[in-house]
Amino acid sequence: QVQLVESGGGLVQAGGSLRLSCAASGRTFSMYAMGWLRRAPGKEREFVAAFSASDNSTYYADSVKGRFTISRDNAKNTLYLQMNSLKPEDTAVYYCAAAVNYYRIIQQLANYWGQGTQVTVSS
Repeated sequence: QVQLVESGGGLVQAGGSLRLSCAASGRTFSMYAMGWLRRAPGKEREFVAAFSASDNSTYYADSVKGRFTISRDNAKNTLYLQMNSLKPEDTAVYYCAAAVNYYRIIQQLANYWGQGTQVTVSS
């Protein structure tokens, strides 16, 4: 069982930056692929970024490539999402997720989910 708790959301102006964190419980954190997904107001949830556990590869949605960076610290059982050059369209609830492989993150078939943290980008 893995429990995920996100933090770091908030209100930021367009062009600004935020760093989200996801603290995971359990001793098997390093075995899981981890990722971030988001749900914008009135829209379906979408994939944002994933970090493979097997080879440390990273994957990004086209909409965030070059602006967002996903990273993980296995010693701290923590996943991060550094978000730069934020745009109003990045406004969403951001969810942390864990899965047996990165593909399940991309397909939104994660095994474990956090409660989400709100990110609001003002224009």
